[in-house]
Amino acid sequence: MNDSLLSLFRERGALLDGHFLLSSGLHSPRYLQCALVLADPPLAMQLGQQLADVLRPLLGGVTPGAVVSPALGGVLVGHEVARAFGCRGLFMERQDGAMTLRRGFTLAADEPVVVVEDVVTTGKSTREVMDVTRAAGARVIAVGSLVDRSGGAVDLGVPRGSLLELSVPTYAADACPLCAQGSRPVKPGSRPKP
Repeated sequence: MNDSLLSLFRERGALLDGHFLLSSGLHSPRYLQCALVLADPPLAMQLGQQLADVLRPLLGGVTPGAVVSPALGGVLVGHEVARAFGCRGLFMERQDGAMTLRRGFTLAADEPVVVVEDVVTTGKSTREVMDVTRAAGARVIAVGSLVDRSGGAVDLGVPRGSLLELSVPTYAADACPLCAQGSRPVKPGSRPKP
């Protein structure tokens, strides 16, 4: 799956090389713009089904009551994974800098939830969604992403699956070799700089 999905990202112009400021605040020479791939509804539905298929064996026979994603990047993939599971697709968004469940969305006590993201690098947004989900009384049973750019290094404390796993270098701003060469990063992501 890695090679075919990576080829798909290349075909759609969604695999970018350069100097990027990630939503985590880290710098990287490579960026995956999942929105360019998810803009194709039949393809988004197919990828959501594939991610649900990867996650299903990790759920221990439990059917999720909801799939919850961080806005903005996770909304489309979360919706399609929810469609595949036959459950609600909710999203959280930032309000005053904190991830919140808004728009009348609610989670029930002990409701089994799968958290889904487009790309995981450090897991920061995913952890924030997990924290709010747990604070609402629901239970996070697994995490999924289209792309894991940590190479499997991020531990979120629950079973986790992805369609594409990459090891892409990231650098702290003060130790970025691209900055040292005089390059300035661009920010294609959706979360304000920390």
